[in-house]
Amino acid sequence: MTFQIKAIFSRRGFVALTATLVLILMTGLRIANPDFLVAVRELTFDYYQRFQPRDYQPAPVRIVDIDEASISDIGQWPWPRTKIAELVDVLMELGAATVVFDVIFPEPDRTSPTQIQASLPAGTPDHVINSLQDLPDNDGFLAETIASYPVVLGFAISDKSTGRVPIKKAGMAYGGADPVTILPPFPAAVPSLDILQESASGVGSISVSQDDRDGVIRRVPLIMSDGTSVYPGLATEALRVAQGASGLIVRTTSASGEIDSGTPAITDLKIGAFTVPTTATGEIWVYYTPDRPDRYIQSKELFARDKHADLAPLIEGHIVLVGTSAAGLRDIRATALGDLVPGVSVHAQALEQMINGQFLNRPDWAEGLETLTTILTGSLFILILPMIGSLGTAMIGVAVTAVLIGGSFYLFLEHGLLIDPIFPSLAAFMVFAAATAMLYFLTEREKRFVRQAFSQYLSPDLVTQLEKTPDQLTLGGEIRPMTILFMDIRGFTPISEQLTPTELVAFLNTLLSPLSDAIQAEGGTIDKYIGDSIMAFWNAPLAVPDHAEKACRASLAMLKIVEDLNARDAFGFKARDLKAQTVKIGIGLNSGDACVGNMGSERRFNYSVIGDAVNVASRIESSCKAVGSELLVSEETRAQAPELAFLEAGEIPLKGKSEPVRLYALIGDETYAATEDYRKLARVHDGLTSAVKSGETRSAEMELAVARKLAPALSTFFDRFEDQISEKTKL
Repeated sequence: MTFQIKAIFSRRGFVALTATLVLILMTGLRIANPDFLVAVRELTFDYYQRFQPRDYQPAPVRIVDIDEASISDIGQWPWPRTKIAELVDVLMELGAATVVFDVIFPEPDRTSPTQIQASLPAGTPDHVINSLQDLPDNDGFLAETIASYPVVLGFAISDKSTGRVPIKKAGMAYGGADPVTILPPFPAAVPSLDILQESASGVGSISVSQDDRDGVIRRVPLIMSDGTSVYPGLATEALRVAQGASGLIVRTTSASGEIDSGTPAITDLKIGAFTVPTTATGEIWVYYTPDRPDRYIQSKELFARDKHADLAPLIEGHIVLVGTSAAGLRDIRATALGDLVPGVSVHAQALEQMINGQFLNRPDWAEGLETLTTILTGSLFILILPMIGSLGTAMIGVAVTAVLIGGSFYLFLEHGLLIDPIFPSLAAFMVFAAATAMLYFLTEREKRFVRQAFSQYLSPDLVTQLEKTPDQLTLGGEIRPMTILFMDIRGFTPISEQLTPTELVAFLNTLLSPLSDAIQAEGGTIDKYIGDSIMAFWNAPLAVPDHAEKACRASLAMLKIVEDLNARDAFGFKARDLKAQTVKIGIGLNSGDACVGNMGSERRFNYSVIGDAVNVASRIESSCKAVGSELLVSEETRAQAPELAFLEAGEIPLKGKSEPVRLYALIGDETYAATEDYRKLARVHDGLTSAVKSGETRSAEMELAVARKLAPALSTFFDRFEDQISEKTKL
């Protein structure tokens, strides 16, 4: 038996050595970082974006699209420079903050009088030549136009020298190593004509990252170098000019010769009031949203004066990028979401990210972390495999892989970090596979011997006891009738934009605390806080027979709390003269059967409620704005609280429901419901809804006028009925 044990240990040592060699090989492969590993890693990050694209937040960025329809209307591209000048004039008249061209004007305008004169055949009459000489040059005309406005022109990186270089408009300062020593130099550039560059307020590169070789655009350079000077990217220059900033500040790691943790790298770029994290080579990872039609304006519409009134709100105060989606102009790009979009859209999305602070970041320590994780996971498998066997190690391997992928995805969702979980998981699998194969061939018989030997010393009952797992939490729930509440702050994004993070947290605490107290005072249970929203329910865990009525009372109390907070300026908006002076909320209630109980995993769970009744409550809250009411309830909730004051809102289509749902606006408690004012209003409103349904527009208009006089505070609620009357009148 002693010999057998020694043999087992010697074989396990050999297995460990084999696994260690595989781990060393995989670690070396990770450090070498060949192209196929980069491709797999970036595809992983693409899938992260596809699973959770960037949450679109409105930003003052718009695209003027030179599309097929515009080329068909206006003429073949390139358009005369006089037409481009007219486009600039129109955009500035409509209030554009700056005009940015994602196109290049590298050659003189072929329609310019001087170019036409050069192409005239011999023998052309002198008066024709003289008349052309007297006409202004098109390029000069465009130069004069853009000199009067904040206009940014582009240049492209090229493999072939044109003998010309972009003109630098932005000043450049840096802290740390000189960016010229960090940035990979581009060989040559294709800029616009010098006369145009000299007149422009900014000049930036329209080219995308040279590292995106597979056709998918994942990064956009914010700065780049030709080996001598540093130039801004198009999005960088657009943001700088829009703010009226004179220059950029590049922050890098310590300069060469100083004590440094590694190779000098660029860390971030300060553009006016904005600080943008970058890759080591000064690029921004583009965090995409699906392409949105509302980003675009057809360029042909700008030449239609009758449309300017509609276009002005879309352009005023915006950075306007001029680019093309026309297929023949070959500027269609693939995104990480798998979409094909105009190249100008990539620059627009980069600008949106910089303005809204929505960044993806692959920090300089990511490579080191991934290498260290590879070593640690592989070493873990080498250590535990001899102790718990192949099956146990495989189960731990699955758990470790899930942790790596889950942790990586969490860091992506919560912090915008791009950390690769695939290679460490693959390396651990390779170590496990090599060790398991070797262990199977060398130690399987010895392991059976040991099991047989130990079975002589332990009774089967004791072995069975030792193998038992602890009792697990019992998950699940029960179906019971409930009332569910959803509350959301209206216009939260504009409010958050004018507050610092600390002020935003204080604002939410000031509002949500008393609202939560109102819910709990009526026997409700707070399910969760979802950002600026509250989800709550009644009739669980304790039975509440009148749960619908209590939910309604809590909702009315919540509206009163918000009114009081606004009246005494509890948020300090009026005192600071902020744009948003008051806060409004929307509340949706629904009653019905739902499943309530402990839900989640064995290790972590929440007491929560799920079911169709919950979904309907959420949809009702989302309908408040469209209906013009702060508090809407379902027909089921109204039926269970008949003593309160309701007005029918009509049948409203809800997302996910094939048939419209009848909703009611809750406007008061039983005290108000008992008043003659409410009874009269209810009779008039019943007449109004009946007249609207039957198409009696004249009668409906009369009832609506009376209703507005009786309840002027419900003006927004009655606007919807006015719209319905107008629609029927048109018919």
